[in-house]
Amino acid sequence: MNAHDTSQPHVVLAGDPGGAARFVAAMNARDPQAFGHVYEDDAVLVPVPGHPVTGAGRLAANQHLQSFGLPIEARPRHVYVAGDIALLIVDWSMRGTAGDGSEIDMSGTATDVVRRGPDGRWRYVIDNPHGTASLPET
Repeated sequence: MNAHDTSQPHVVLAGDPGGAARFVAAMNARDPQAFGHVYEDDAVLVPVPGHPVTGAGRLAANQHLQSFGLPIEARPRHVYVAGDIALLIVDWSMRGTAGDGSEIDMSGTATDVVRRGPDGRWRYVIDNPHGTASLPET
């Protein structure tokens, strides 16, 4: 905020300005085109800590998750809103038997940034599903 901005950020401890709920709906619909509506054009996804992707890489990472054929569950823990920007802290999980027979047990706490567009819809600017997870060992 600058010195002329008298608006105060507000904290919402329950609820979702739309980002997490719309992402879950897109993921569970198993429609790759649905992701076009939940991300800004130049949004960043961090599918593996330390490895951000955009564009086609972002789409491929989300399609990989969809390929398991399992629903994702998400529960917003905190939502902090300042004007048209929000920080989402979201607990999520994906568990079950994938289509290829492998057992999937993934979960995390995401730290995501969303922005409300001129149309009133919230879209991801940064989608970081692993939050503060450490970088993988190399």
